[in-house]
Amino acid sequence: MPIHHQLLALLVAFIWGTNFVFIEFGLEELPPFLFACLRFLLAAVPLIFILPRPQVSWLALAGYGFFIGFGQFGLLFWVMQDHLSPGLASLIIQVQAMITIVLALLLLNERIKPLQVLALIVSMLGIGVIALNRGGDASLVGLGVILIAACSWAAGNLIVKRIGKVSIIAFLAWSSLFAVPPLLAMSWYLEGPALMQASITNAGIVSWSVLLWQTLGNTLIGYGLWNWLLHRHAASLVTPWALMVPVFGMWASSLVLNEAMPVWKILAAALIISGLLINLRATQTTR
Repeated sequence: MPIHHQLLALLVAFIWGTNFVFIEFGLEELPPFLFACLRFLLAAVPLIFILPRPQVSWLALAGYGFFIGFGQFGLLFWVMQDHLSPGLASLIIQVQAMITIVLALLLLNERIKPLQVLALIVSMLGIGVIALNRGGDASLVGLGVILIAACSWAAGNLIVKRIGKVSIIAFLAWSSLFAVPPLLAMSWYLEGPALMQASITNAGIVSWSVLLWQTLGNTLIGYGLWNWLLHRHAASLVTPWALMVPVFGMWASSLVLNEAMPVWKILAAALIISGLLINLRATQTTR
């Protein structure tokens, strides 16, 4: 992979990693489920009126929209409001890679290799370190919910795996449409219409800028570049760059939000990232 393509992959990891700090800024004025609802509404409109619907089933679009929109981002936004720091959120959610393997084993009858079992154990040890040393950065509820969000991301991965190659921007736009109803319903139920109206009315330039960045930067630029690279290079050359996401996430959280980085966080990060690297090695040994 040429150096300028490697730099593009690093840029995507930087965008996705630092995005956790932007989410924290958005949550200062917008309640989490409303925040996520607006984010996916902007991702869908006006693109669905410009891009043709991708040639996949409505069920695939609805499933991806629900799992990624509500299950991943809706729960991620909720847990980051009071239960989990941005740095830890960026780290823990990366276990979706391990969960994807387990789901593929159970649902798609894929084989799991001994090295992948080791990878799963090492990553789970990292989660255990966080559970034992939560302090004020994570609650047990937060840890449980972020793992559910990681499972939802993994479910979305399986849907993408089943549908094959499509226009990723069109797929994201049309599937985002199906994320809006459950997020809107949850916002109405938990946050209430009065808070929803007040939040939209009183939201300032920072909140709207974060929402715009969620749509353009995180979704269209980030996923667009990532898909462009995957179409031109082997996945084994591109996907390792995703390991930089929690690195950038924890760095940005420490730098911008003054999130403390004690030894146990560094140990947990080392274990989780080591698990991801072991899994990468396991997938390469069969090529």
